[in-house]
Amino acid sequence: MSTKTTDHGPRTTDDPSTAGNALAAASLESALSTSATSDAQIIAYINAALKSRWKEAGVRPSPVATESEWCRRVYLDLIGRIPTIHELEAFLIDNGSKGGARNKRAKLVDRLLGEGPHADDQYSDQYVETFARYWTTLWTNLLIGRTGGMEPNSPVNREGLQQYLRRSFLANKPYNQFVYELISARGANRPLEVAYGNSEYRNSEYRNSEYNGAVNFLLQHLQERAAPATAKTAQIFLGLQLQCTQCHNHPFNDWKQNRFWELNAFFRQAREEREREGNQLKVVRLVDEDFAGEGGDPREAEVYFELRNGILQVAYPTFIDGTKIDPNGLVSVVDRRRELARLVSRSNELKAAIVNRLWAHFLGYGFTKPVDDLGPHNPPSHPELLARLGEEFAGHGYDLKRLMRWIVLSDAYALSSKFGPKLGNAADDPTMGAPPLFSHFYLRQMSAEQLYESLLVATGADRTQAGYEEQQRLKDRWLEQFAIAFGTDENDEATTFDGTIAQTLVMMNGELTRKATRGETGSFLSQLSPKAERALNELYLAALARRPSRGEVQVANSLLTAQSGNTTTALEDIWWALLNSNEFILNH
Repeated sequence: MSTKTTDHGPRTTDDPSTAGNALAAASLESALSTSATSDAQIIAYINAALKSRWKEAGVRPSPVATESEWCRRVYLDLIGRIPTIHELEAFLIDNGSKGGARNKRAKLVDRLLGEGPHADDQYSDQYVETFARYWTTLWTNLLIGRTGGMEPNSPVNREGLQQYLRRSFLANKPYNQFVYELISARGANRPLEVAYGNSEYRNSEYRNSEYNGAVNFLLQHLQERAAPATAKTAQIFLGLQLQCTQCHNHPFNDWKQNRFWELNAFFRQAREEREREGNQLKVVRLVDEDFAGEGGDPREAEVYFELRNGILQVAYPTFIDGTKIDPNGLVSVVDRRRELARLVSRSNELKAAIVNRLWAHFLGYGFTKPVDDLGPHNPPSHPELLARLGEEFAGHGYDLKRLMRWIVLSDAYALSSKFGPKLGNAADDPTMGAPPLFSHFYLRQMSAEQLYESLLVATGADRTQAGYEEQQRLKDRWLEQFAIAFGTDENDEATTFDGTIAQTLVMMNGELTRKATRGETGSFLSQLSPKAERALNELYLAALARRPSRGEVQVANSLLTAQSGNTTTALEDIWWALLNSNEFILNH
């Protein structure tokens, strides 16, 4: 892990006189003026920056969440599932030694990330694999959507991209390298031995050199003169929504139409080559070919775009910061995609975009809304914090796991989700349009992926002997039912996993829920304590990471009586109700 540091001069944020709190300002300035060389210092900086804003806004932070609540949310956010009862109880009985609560939390985060001084226990390998699988799913959806590569004869091989991502997350590949590889990728979208089912390719040097799962990102977006590739690259990696400027100047800022087409010019050497066997699409390769430009002269390989008044304008490959490259379209002279990958991976926008995205993942809201729309028209809620975290992220080797550690070990992540007038932070309610202050943990529904994995934990189906690919296929099929694809140039899609009737029916009557609530031999329910009271505790711990309240115990006893002492039937009903409760499907 890199320990490289950066030189950070003193920072200024909100005017202390405006904040009206000299103590908070002094604390923040102290943190800002310290050259951050350790995780603890960076976390202290985050805490000081947020505390300063709370003082300025006149809000108080909510109390700290219970240990059970924090444990449940960090499992969900880092590895995409709730903890098992065993994992929860192991965390609760840990006294943290001399460091107390902060130390025990740091130990758990290290274990879940598979890194750090506390990561060398018997579960590390399991967590590293689970972490990689979860983030592979998130990034697959981000890069090609939930439907990308799911249709027959698609030029996109979803499994190929997933394999590339999984290996990247297992290796904790530096983020700038990861982005460089996705933008500059070339090669076959799947192994030839898989495509043809032919063993002659198995040891083929050609196959080994050709296959590159990373190509599937751009293969999803190359249609329409690579307009979707342009928009997605800007949106995902730079946090810029340029898609509007494809057709007209941006309506809310000074971005002009030329900006889109100048970025688009970097993709004009990219081509896909399709290899068929009969009508069956076997392999698709992403290659680069000489681009002669729309004027026919490869030395000045330009593109043209049409203004709304019908006038044609010319564009040459120019990065968003104004950096121009040689417009020569010959690949042997200028490799445009590699030039773009180099510019993106070194840009300031790359740092801000990923910090904003991960902050939103863990805290419910980013510094901007939407999270991938940075720019002067949409100022961030905490500009100094966003900028500083970006600098630290780059200075520490673009280490994603380290950035995650800083966020989940911050004070804000540890706060209760309860808020309101009595707690002094009713004003911090982004659902009412207010900028987020992060004075409490924002309630949010589990993602479809988190719910699927959590149900597997509840059913015990996560202990299946199926291989990684088979598990992924089962998961994709379950998730597919929530995705709705739109046939737009940008491959837009939406999900019905938002409390709709379809989602509710799946939760109430779906196969996973039915499997989870069966009391048959070998099921989760059958392995509970034979004593009803203890079994009830286990159900609540498994689903909600807490024990039942006195009132809930009374209701359960009433149900048991109504079932004439049939404990199994009563527990099935209780378990079904818990899995369909808001408390189960919410990250709180």
